[in-house]
Amino acid sequence: MKGKRVLLTGGTGGLGLGVTPAVLAQGAEVTIPYHTSLQVERLKAFVSPEDFDRIQFIPANLTDEGSVQNAIARMERVDVLIHLVGGFAMGNTHEYSFSDWKRDFDLNLNTTFLVCKHSLKKMLENGYGRIVTVGSRGAVEPTGQLAAYCASKAGVVALTQAIADETKGTNITANVVLPSIIDTPTNRESMGAENASKWVQPESLAQVICFLASEAAKDVRGAAIPVYGNI
Repeated sequence: MKGKRVLLTGGTGGLGLGVTPAVLAQGAEVTIPYHTSLQVERLKAFVSPEDFDRIQFIPANLTDEGSVQNAIARMERVDVLIHLVGGFAMGNTHEYSFSDWKRDFDLNLNTTFLVCKHSLKKMLENGYGRIVTVGSRGAVEPTGQLAAYCASKAGVVALTQAIADETKGTNITANVVLPSIIDTPTNRESMGAENASKWVQPESLAQVICFLASEAAKDVRGAAIPVYGNI
């Protein structure tokens, strides 16, 4: 990805702390949307000062189309979109509130749609693009108490594969990774760390993401790649 302009959403989150250094190591020019300055400060401990200075930070609310559109308009071009934003909450379907359901879809699916839509416009203008999204094992193997998460992540898979079909015949690809539980501080806090050694390491997932974003994967489109760790 040397010299490529990469829009890396969620680059300061738990997964992003593993992915961002990997993308920077490949020589990419990285732009990271952020919501609070605390998110930006957290990243400083995971990249060198030189690499940190290479990152362009843009304030944005990824659940708001106007904010997404304005943020992407500030970029000269988007060669690569890596979309890491997402999250989950647990609860039985009959007890889950509709507001929580909509929040999960906003966070997981609607952010994916918005960043893909506006990044794709720039990619089509420039005749080049790589889109990598993050689904979930739950998107293809749904489990109880995670209905909203599994359904919204299944939407991410469908959206990504639809984009791959729409961009056939171009130099644009779209693929999605399907991790199981990722070893992040948030997951350790919410689920305990007893089985964390079996979870997917962010750095491991980063290598798959970087491959899909690279020229080596130019013939891979519409793939949903399992990254399950040892679970």
